[in-house]
Amino acid sequence: MSINSPIGIFDSGLGGLTVAKRILDELPHESIAYLGDQIHAPYGERLPREIRSFALGITDFLIRQNAKLVIMACNMSSATALSSAHELFPGTPMVGVIETGVRAAVRAGGISGGPIGVLATAGTVGTQAYTETILRLLPEAVVIEQACPRLVPLVEAGLCDSPAAEEATREYVAPLLSAGCRTLILGCTHYPFVMESIRGIAGPDAIIIDPAEETAMEAANILFDAGMLSPPHVEPAHVYFTTDRPERFAELGGRFLGRTISGVRKITWGLELRAIEWQEKTGVGTTKSGL
Repeated sequence: MSINSPIGIFDSGLGGLTVAKRILDELPHESIAYLGDQIHAPYGERLPREIRSFALGITDFLIRQNAKLVIMACNMSSATALSSAHELFPGTPMVGVIETGVRAAVRAGGISGGPIGVLATAGTVGTQAYTETILRLLPEAVVIEQACPRLVPLVEAGLCDSPAAEEATREYVAPLLSAGCRTLILGCTHYPFVMESIRGIAGPDAIIIDPAEETAMEAANILFDAGMLSPPHVEPAHVYFTTDRPERFAELGGRFLGRTISGVRKITWGLELRAIEWQEKTGVGTTKSGL
């Protein structure tokens, strides 16, 4: 690992590119290594233990790609695997998107205007990770989490601007507005891709928090404090991996990222990737391959 090593970023699919875009905009001299585990998307419908094993396996893969920092640009991974990753890989700094998103909401000052609404996958809602994190920082807060099961498949299918996406977004946002929420946290990195619909439905007075911006800031601060920021004269080199179809990733990912993505590499569970089971109570990790 060196100061020119990449920042590793992963998600269950394309959603984490919202974080990657922020990194590329804010830290233009940094290289990134991005992995989309699209064959297992959406993570929100899987068991937490299974998601943790995927997330730890991908973290291990990115560290083997020489990543100097790993960003779990996936709320389910952040909820279920971040603490385990800190234990299993103590030599590599890790950043998740849940606490960064909550801090951004607190800093935006929206908590005085009523309950805080969280749009998330059913899996993330099931963990109650956002509620627990918000209440840890603001014990007096009222939090309402709304599961949005249709949004990730629509984004992964490239249907962000479709009538179906508009209908689904309205279905999920409307109950939060009816409950008095004026601060909405996008609790899945796929959701910024339907931001236009969310803003249109929520109205101009709503505060909408995209954790990607705060996550990029935290990554920058960690690297600065460690003296690991790439110098301005370095030409970045970006690499992209997917567990599904590279051509599909390149097409949609390039559209979402706003730049051409080339040379996407397909990687296979059980070969380049291995799931890692982690028993937090005992501190014992085992590997499981052949997925």
